Amino acid sequence: MSHYFLDDKNLSHDITEKEIYINNLKLKFYTDRGVFSKERLDFGTHVLLKNINVDQSVKTIIDMGCGYGPIGLYLAKSYSDKNIFMYDVNSRAVDLSIKNKELNEVINAQIKVSNLFEQCDVTADLILTNPPIRAGKEVIFKLYDQAYEHLNIGGSFYCVIQKKQGAPSTYTKLVSLFSNCEIIAKDKGYWVLLSRK
Repeated sequence: MSHYFLDDKNLSHDITEKEIYINNLKLKFYTDRGVFSKERLDFGTHVLLKNINVDQSVKTIIDMGCGYGPIGLYLAKSYSDKNIFMYDVNSRAVDLSIKNKELNEVINAQIKVSNLFEQCDVTADLILTNPPIRAGKEVIFKLYDQAYEHLNIGGSFYCVIQKKQGAPSTYTKLVSLFSNCEIIAKDKGYWVLLSRK
């Protein structure tokens, strides 16, 4: 059994192309075995992107755990004046994101393999994540800690998480880290959480 948050180079390929609408924007994505939500846009990602606010003052955005690229590439297409940085531990997902960047003619995104923020050498005004829940709480909380470090003062951190998969403990963790957190949306058990630095 291969997990999307691992980098399994032995997994066979089954690349397919999907057409996905995100907030009325049509994008095309190659997906493959061994990446998160390969058949369709994950509902949590949909809820997250429906509820974020990208302020005029935002210049840099980090999509942590980008998978095959729906969050980062949607933002890059929607906000051509912003610089998007996308990271994932899974090299297959990163390869797909790079192909999908070309497929959607995106020019303002940079995509890199990174275990959480290890290879991230930028700070951002906005960080988003649909965190890899199955990687475990220790990994998820480390992601939050590192996101805080890579967020500019005045910046915003968004994440989406199911209530039954730890949204209340994430809320508590983000309050302890940022001294603030609000639940900006609840939809079919998913919570979208926002903290500001």
